[in-house]
Amino acid sequence: MKKHYTNPASSIKNALRYVLSAGEQAAALLYLTKWLLICTLVGVLAGSASAFFLVALDWVTTYREANTEIIWLLPVGGLLVGLLYHYYGGDANKGNNLLLEEIQKPKKVIPFLMAPLVLFGTLVTHLFGGSAGREGTAMQMGGAIADQFTYLFRLRPRDRKVIIIAGISAGFASLFGTPLAGALFGLEVFILGRIRYEALLPSLMAAIIANYTCHAWQVGHTQYDIPFVPEITLEALSLTLGAGIIFGLAGMLFSKSTYYFLSLFKKLISYPPLRPFIGGLVVATVVWLMGTTKYIGLGIPTILSAFEEPAQWYDFLVKTFLTAFTLGAGFKGGEVTPLFYVGATLGNALSQALPLPMALMAGMGFVAVFSGATNTPLSCTIMSIELFGSESAVFMALACFTAYLFSGHTGIYGSQVIGSPKHLFYGRYKGKTLSSLTSAPNFRSKIED
Repeated sequence: MKKHYTNPASSIKNALRYVLSAGEQAAALLYLTKWLLICTLVGVLAGSASAFFLVALDWVTTYREANTEIIWLLPVGGLLVGLLYHYYGGDANKGNNLLLEEIQKPKKVIPFLMAPLVLFGTLVTHLFGGSAGREGTAMQMGGAIADQFTYLFRLRPRDRKVIIIAGISAGFASLFGTPLAGALFGLEVFILGRIRYEALLPSLMAAIIANYTCHAWQVGHTQYDIPFVPEITLEALSLTLGAGIIFGLAGMLFSKSTYYFLSLFKKLISYPPLRPFIGGLVVATVVWLMGTTKYIGLGIPTILSAFEEPAQWYDFLVKTFLTAFTLGAGFKGGEVTPLFYVGATLGNALSQALPLPMALMAGMGFVAVFSGATNTPLSCTIMSIELFGSESAVFMALACFTAYLFSGHTGIYGSQVIGSPKHLFYGRYKGKTLSSLTSAPNFRSKIED
């Protein structure tokens, strides 16, 4: 029988390979332990902040609806917020764009003052009747809170990117009750067409813990229902493609309208605190002339109604321009819930002309307009599944992806960097920010003011 001898050198190499392989798993375990600790802290704090914000927002909304005459104090509230941001805001004036810039090129820790300032500013906006959202507040609170741990854990710039992403994810997830969409949103929002996979697990852990924390405080989220989803047919898919194009154009209109009013207020009023004062006078007068409050605040009742009964065809236009004007004037809040309003009411209006169920169309508009305006099609698709169920996932994904394409290289976050252009015709846009492509002059300085 022939004997086989083992080469000692070969044995040593194999042993080293095994040790190195096991070492990679050991490093992964250390990475997991480190970020589990950090994300637990971020998630608990961001989730608690979102819970407080949701309760406070509900209170000011209820008070405003019971005392509608308070809307005439909107100019005073705007002046107060304008003065606070002008004299004490500093870099916090950039809002969500500061978070995106620090992820892309870390320079200095986000000031904690951003969290209380945006919380106060948003509550004032909603109390006195401005048309704004809430996601910007949750993102900024989450990002500002998370970045404070940079000092405590002495994080390197590459880790700062991850912790800010985790903070954004935690704020978004706990605000809307969508941990999966929140995790993806933090990864997808700061660079168009790319995702940072090294932040995938921290982002998800922070989102899950923040959402759980918000529920632990017994703070719930709005529930939506699509009772019937038709079969997937060629006709239904064709109609969805057409609707997706319209939703994308609506998202583009929202973004460009906001940029326009930002530019207009900066051009006409040189002293920043006066902008929300004058803007508040205009909004209060418009609301009084319309004789309804359905277009101010978050508009949740109108969004819910869009899933069940016909809406006015012009609802989405009124909400678009009133929100763009409010935010352009310098009031604080967010754009996402108004985008939900715009999308749901537009989908409702389209359902009166297209042979697709009203609730399905409202749901598609809800996420697709959001997708077009924020350039986050994957997050919006996952959000649709978390909010509406998986039965309508194909319709939702098709609408979101189509809206993303047709909204063009525009968006509500001017500091988004184009990592991968939406189609090959615009390869020259790679590496540029959306703000550098907008026709509005000096966009970055407008945001800082």
